[in-house]
Amino acid sequence: MPVECPIGKIMNREQIIIRSSYVSAAGNAVLSVAKIVIGILSGSLAVIGDGIDSATDVLISIIMIFMAHLMNRPPNRKYVYGYNKAESIATKILSLIIFYAGIQMFVTSVQSFFASETKAMPALIAIYVTVFSIFGKLLLAWNQYHQGKKNNSSMLIANAVNMRNDVLISISVLIGLGFTFILKMPILDSVTSLIVSIFIVKSSITIFMDSNVELMDGVKDESVYQKIFEAVDRTVGADNPHRVRSRQVNNLYLIVLDIEVNPLITIREAHDIAEAVEKNIRKTVENVYDIIIHTEPSGARSDNEQFGMDKNNYARLT
Repeated sequence: MPVECPIGKIMNREQIIIRSSYVSAAGNAVLSVAKIVIGILSGSLAVIGDGIDSATDVLISIIMIFMAHLMNRPPNRKYVYGYNKAESIATKILSLIIFYAGIQMFVTSVQSFFASETKAMPALIAIYVTVFSIFGKLLLAWNQYHQGKKNNSSMLIANAVNMRNDVLISISVLIGLGFTFILKMPILDSVTSLIVSIFIVKSSITIFMDSNVELMDGVKDESVYQKIFEAVDRTVGADNPHRVRSRQVNNLYLIVLDIEVNPLITIREAHDIAEAVEKNIRKTVENVYDIIIHTEPSGARSDNEQFGMDKNNYARLT
């Protein structure tokens, strides 16, 4: 049975995600243009690279706006589970875009590092725009995280984490620029740019791998199975939870499991036990969208069951 959620509440959540994404897009666009322009004028590759990273955040926000509209489309005959997994597909594409930007920056940094011409010192304005970027990103990250927690949006929370990483990138750029001016070694700007590019590539790979979990019907928090077993154990009349399967659509769990009941009870009694199991699972596991419970008489379990968890294989596989 799906989580009860009034249409007005769904629409309000969608509007909040869209509004927060517009704020993120506008803020990152300003920071990106400022850093790229100042980076070019000041001759700082590290600042240009930081600006390119902010430009990818603009793209992230645009994708989030589109996804907020798409994910709330109702199910149809072709997509009976709805459109929520579109977020994972978009995340996969996004990770490739970020990877490409990181590789481009890496190649440019290496070419600059080994270039034969004498490198000029970056202008002091590069430090000012980097400090401005750090404070701007902190404000944007706080806004995204606050709205994400308030509205239980994994997209906004993930974007907040992404921008928190951007703050670390900007801080590393600032440190690199500081040493460049203190030691009068412009080569350090290229070194900092190289380090930032590696960080961007690493982040893209992490995003790519994380999106695999949902696309392959997995769960990020494997302890959810232990929570399900505990919920069944607390239910009078329910026994031997097995073929327990859980997958995630965005931050919501879809759970399927079998339980055994006394073969002498009525169908109504078995149904009531299954409902009690569902209520206990919802009390134990957060963000549950749907639960399907199959009841069967005690001892009727087949040895040919290939998928799902029970207490024995869960303990063996962990």
